[in-house]
Amino acid sequence: MRLRRYLGPVMLAAMVAGAGMLYPQAGPKKESGDTVARPRKKGEAAPEAAKEQQLPRIPSKMQKKPGEAPAEGPTFRTDTLTVNVDVAVLDNRGRFIPGIPAGNFRVLEDGQPQRITNFNTGETPITLALVIEFSNLYQQYWSYGWEETLTACYGFLQTLKPEDMVAVVAFDLRPEILSDFSTNRQDTYEAMARLRVPGFSESNLYDALTDTADRMSDIEGRKAILYIGSGMDTFSKITFDQTRRKLQTASVPIYALGTLQSLREWYDSRGYMGSIERLDFLQADNQLRTFARETGGQAWFPRFFGEYGGIFRQVNEALRNTYSLAYQPTNVARDGKFRKIKVELVGPTGSPLKITDEKGKPMKYQVIAKTGYQAPREVE
Repeated sequence: MRLRRYLGPVMLAAMVAGAGMLYPQAGPKKESGDTVARPRKKGEAAPEAAKEQQLPRIPSKMQKKPGEAPAEGPTFRTDTLTVNVDVAVLDNRGRFIPGIPAGNFRVLEDGQPQRITNFNTGETPITLALVIEFSNLYQQYWSYGWEETLTACYGFLQTLKPEDMVAVVAFDLRPEILSDFSTNRQDTYEAMARLRVPGFSESNLYDALTDTADRMSDIEGRKAILYIGSGMDTFSKITFDQTRRKLQTASVPIYALGTLQSLREWYDSRGYMGSIERLDFLQADNQLRTFARETGGQAWFPRFFGEYGGIFRQVNEALRNTYSLAYQPTNVARDGKFRKIKVELVGPTGSPLKITDEKGKPMKYQVIAKTGYQAPREVE
């Protein structure tokens, strides 16, 4: 959604000023071959048009080997297929519930119970990719809010453990790896410092998420994507349904932070938003919720900047506090089909597990886990 499509420039400027937001000066324009937040050096020739669709060639855990074809599903080293599932159990206030024994977890694949072969609750280092929408589509109307968002991100990075690895990926027309996975926080801070003046007014969300998840699919251990942006997609090469399937196949949990709630409420309260605009925002929120739910992550939509601190604490807790399960499917067919996963908590008799709070009162809870995976396909 482009706000200029609905509002005249004079009215839009007045709205931004009335909301207490700073309207930034226009930054340097980027040519079609430039990547996100990377100004071309003086005297440097413009890239060929053919390079427009190429991804940054950075030697990285996130970079596929030259000539390597994209995998259709998970890569398995043996004939025995093992499916890993990270599970979070949250109370009605979004807090992690610890101490649940392995025997109380039940995993169903396409409705059939599976035998859990591995269960782990210990903390392990995290491999985290920050995927940040950096598009002129919204940042130019939300300068003050963008600075607040970056400040909250810096605070979140300081809460990570020294052994955690972090990469930063920014996107508009296409994703760019601003910093590779590293335990050196200075690399991450320098990458974040480049996110000041956006260029293109496109936001190819689907391409950015699937590209990053695919690059991370072979990384072992606990891993996740933290997405920060509007949740809108303008010009991706793939569809919403294709994105869902690719993200489920990559098995990388997505934690999403939608950043436009306060701006939307400000427009709506003053009658500047019609049914089409509301639908665009609603679709963006639903997309982020879907990606998070189906990959075993979570989504947040803060209305005030004061909520950021609490949300980032929840993100950190969600990354740390998960139950790691593994099972070998009873369905051994290598047919490339999608298989549904459901994780339940059950008592000794097989009925739903009852959890009580510190006062002994029954407590509502939710189980968060990815909803499925793509089975490998037999190579002929």
